[in-house]
Amino acid sequence: MKKIFSNLTVQVLLAITLGVVVGAFFPGFAPHAKLISQSFINMISMLIAPIIFLTIVLGIAHMGDMKKVGRVGGKALLYFEIVTTLAIGIGMVVANVLKPGVGVKPAGGDVAKLQTYTDQAKEINWLEFFTHIIPHNVFASFTEGNILQILFFAILFGYGLNKMGDSGHSVLRGMDKVKSVFFNIMKAVMRLAPLGAFGGMAFSVGTYGIHTLLPMAKLMGSVYLTCILFIFIVLNAICIYFKFSLWSYLKFIRQEILIVLGTSSSESVLPSMMQKMENIGCDKSVVGLVIPTGYSFNLDGTAIYLSMAVIFLTQVFGINLSIGQQLSVLAVLMVTSKGAAGVTGSGFIVLASTLTALKIMPVEHIAILLGVDRFMSEARAITNMIGNGIATIVIAKSEGEFDQEKYLQAINPQAIEQAEEAQP
Repeated sequence: MKKIFSNLTVQVLLAITLGVVVGAFFPGFAPHAKLISQSFINMISMLIAPIIFLTIVLGIAHMGDMKKVGRVGGKALLYFEIVTTLAIGIGMVVANVLKPGVGVKPAGGDVAKLQTYTDQAKEINWLEFFTHIIPHNVFASFTEGNILQILFFAILFGYGLNKMGDSGHSVLRGMDKVKSVFFNIMKAVMRLAPLGAFGGMAFSVGTYGIHTLLPMAKLMGSVYLTCILFIFIVLNAICIYFKFSLWSYLKFIRQEILIVLGTSSSESVLPSMMQKMENIGCDKSVVGLVIPTGYSFNLDGTAIYLSMAVIFLTQVFGINLSIGQQLSVLAVLMVTSKGAAGVTGSGFIVLASTLTALKIMPVEHIAILLGVDRFMSEARAITNMIGNGIATIVIAKSEGEFDQEKYLQAINPQAIEQAEEAQP
């Protein structure tokens, strides 16, 4: 019994259950729960920038050939675009078939709260989003935790270190040791994951209440169903084609899935996902390039949600979209969804910017989604995380940078349990 309760996966599951109970019966605890959850996410966030930087620099420096770096990056971006488009497409198809918005009476949402998101949406300049990848101050990029800017600088730093040849080996050895220090810190912080999951779930339920879900139950069910279909049909087909098991992969990252479920944040597991992808057989250089880039450009769950939200709103407010107009929605979302991780409150900001671009309804209509958005963010975040891990394995396999023996050893059930119990 003691062995079961010392397992981190079990602890997180119990914490999520307790969070639901506390949120439902003691809603006044929600502000304190938010502080608990946010503190855990902040502890993870402080490790993200240095771990990404060190992983990318070491990977590129060891890779040797800079042409290979460009090839891996190009493959990753092409893969992201194809899979994200499929996610948008499947979201639109399911929304048209299930019609979650039909029969829903539009209740008045909190338009005042929505104003913050619509104002930010108006300020989004997508050309600036891409040019903003080049940092004007490297230290500011680290303090702000700007993943894309850190990625850009790390590639240049890795290139410079690569060009030093043998004289750069002492720097590499030092950085390897520093990276080990950060991963040891991460292992210690991850022991607090049950607290973070408890706080996140208690805050969500306590703030919005279970009763807010009933009017939007069909939309929530449709989003969760679509994410499940996407994972087990689209992503599973990709796994089969590249000859690895989706189910084994999901069991391997089960801790991360539960932590994201509790915290509603895929960033809460970014460092541990990078380590897990190395442990499952992907080369560290591929992991360093694909995972951080995927957090901005491979948001499958967010793409599904955005496409379904647009169709849902048109159904609620009786706006009939032709096939041509729906294709326009798909085209706009292919662009706007790529910036979803670049701004705070990304789901609503990008949804607002999408509706602004399409001009098919007043942006204020999205206010009716405010109450249930938090409960759908788990589905988005989990799908995003699962998709990024699969993308990493796919790119590693296509580059011949995948260790099959390491993979078979990692997915062994006994090995997974031993690894979880070995957490400090």
